Amino acid sequence: MFNKILVANRGEIAIRVFRTCRELGISTVAVYSEADKNSLHAKYADESYLIGPSPPSQSYLNIDTIINVAEKSGAEAIHPGYGFLAENPRFARECEKRGIVFIGPTSSMIELMGSKIEARKTMGRTGLPIVPGSPGAISNLDKAKDIAHDIGYPVVLKASAGGGGIGMKVAWNEGELEKHFDITQSVAKSAFGDPTIFIEKFLLKPRHIEFQVLGDYKDKVVHINERECSIQRRHQKLIEECPSPVVTPEVREEVGNKVVKAVKSIKYTNAGTVELIYSEGNFYFLEMNTRLQVEHPITEYTSGIDIVKEQINIALGGEIGFDQNDVMLIGHAIECRINAEDPLNDFSPSPGKIVKYHSPGGPGVRIDSGVRMGYTISPYYDSMISKLICWGRDRSETISRMERALDEYLISGIKTNIAFHKAVMRHKVFRKGILSTSFIEDNNIVNDIPEIIKETKKREARLIESFRDDRKVVAISTAVGTYIDMARKKKEEYEKE
Repeated sequence: MFNKILVANRGEIAIRVFRTCRELGISTVAVYSEADKNSLHAKYADESYLIGPSPPSQSYLNIDTIINVAEKSGAEAIHPGYGFLAENPRFARECEKRGIVFIGPTSSMIELMGSKIEARKTMGRTGLPIVPGSPGAISNLDKAKDIAHDIGYPVVLKASAGGGGIGMKVAWNEGELEKHFDITQSVAKSAFGDPTIFIEKFLLKPRHIEFQVLGDYKDKVVHINERECSIQRRHQKLIEECPSPVVTPEVREEVGNKVVKAVKSIKYTNAGTVELIYSEGNFYFLEMNTRLQVEHPITEYTSGIDIVKEQINIALGGEIGFDQNDVMLIGHAIECRINAEDPLNDFSPSPGKIVKYHSPGGPGVRIDSGVRMGYTISPYYDSMISKLICWGRDRSETISRMERALDEYLISGIKTNIAFHKAVMRHKVFRKGILSTSFIEDNNIVNDIPEIIKETKKREARLIESFRDDRKVVAISTAVGTYIDMARKKKEEYEKE
């Protein structure tokens, strides 16, 4: 077992990894920027080190500094979390060179799957269906026009090195293709340092479904069921659930076996996610994420498997602790990403200080968070405040439980998307499980938010009243504590005399 692990990340995901380390008896090392000097993740770890100024480029993306901290602290391994350096092949390669275990796949595998073009080619050869499109990179507009003509409009232009929907442009006709081509190349170069783009058929109203996989160094690969991540805005996931309402046990077995075969054929190790597009009864390979996913808790809830614990075991050279037949599907789970953003203003970020904070609890409720009352949401990083995860015996119970938990959640001082999540949970189309990546727009979800905000103000007012009572208790406790400290000091002075 490792004696000490450094987590090259911040916030809730750093705390999430630390929790498993603590259960395993492993010492933990946190790194933090100047903006995060008072953050929970920096206080939770056994050791914490400042790695630079607030901008990520000078702190959480500083490979040399982070590895130097690992060596200085005696950490034998680094867990990258997600985001930042999690899918950076150079970071994994530097760990390999310096004899530090990278808790994730090999640098060469990250590099292979990091290129969407190479990933499409590789997975296509394993037998996984891929979305019709260009076989490789497209360097000129005429070639793009030819491919679009062959596969039919609409088409989507994508950055090969991209992610999170950055730079993606949908063209519904040749005129729009001409308009978007140079823009997509330019965005790809500025965002990812690589102008390479490719083209795919744009599938109308698809569902985004992904399979969680694990692979070890003994050539064993298993999947831990699927997740549905179709509720998105600007290609960014907002709500995920496990299992998918549209996947039957028969389909799960069929597609899961294909995914396992594909992942095994490329000799993938550690945790990963095979993302698929589902349209008109067919599944197509989209991409592979070579890291722990934000939405991994819903898989843990419905399987009973600690994915981070499995990651650490695999990184040590151990075998996955269960077989495919052992993987269960227990109930239903939904995750809502609680973000500091204004859904009534095109989901624009809302950084600032959290004045009041009360998180939900009760049966079947899990909160993964790195914030507290008085915490400041920094403009330098992702706007996610927490992940609210609810579990129930079936989808209906889980939705009801999530509604209740959202009603309990109080965050003031900044704008959040809690009302948006309530609107989705209440919507009859969502309750029927009729989902697609255009769900928000198709169902005018944002239009329901103002009324929800209005009706929840009374409940929030009652909760806020309890904070006033809490302040009185804190004030009294502080006064008593001060008096005791003074008395103790006087006694010590007397005894010295």
